[in-house]
Amino acid sequence: MVEGLGRRIEAPADFAGDDGRIDAALDAAISADDADAVLLALCFGARLLVPVVAVADETDADSGAGESGQVAKRDGQAGSSATHMASVSLVQQDGRRGLLAFTCLDSLRRWDPSARPVPVLATAAARAALDEGAHGLLVDVAGPVRFAVDGPALRRVAGFAP
Repeated sequence: MVEGLGRRIEAPADFAGDDGRIDAALDAAISADDADAVLLALCFGARLLVPVVAVADETDADSGAGESGQVAKRDGQAGSSATHMASVSLVQQDGRRGLLAFTCLDSLRRWDPSARPVPVLATAAARAALDEGAHGLLVDVAGPVRFAVDGPALRRVAGFAP
């Protein structure tokens, strides 16, 4: 399980043998440039990788104490840096926010080689995006093929609409 910003994403045990390659049905749909087939693959069992990264906790400017109560380094003084793991959202200029997800390990590494991949069903990623108030699920933002799932399609992938 990964926790970040109040969101919990469960990593199902059946991904134990996952080698990080793209889901076959999703790959075929993307290769065919078929948006309806992409949505069907996402609705019916495609696995996505949600990136999780280390984020420094904010520190109190006066005391140096972070949210976790640890003291961060200030002005060259020794201390321990406090961090936590978080999933990643991208905020567009118009204020809309999308949870990042990737179809395969190669596309995730293209975006950030240090991010940890958490395998989840696309339906769980869509539900996490909605639970966090995001407007969409942004898939493979570093390419090779980028796509966004938002509006009614996001609700459908999450299992909240027919």
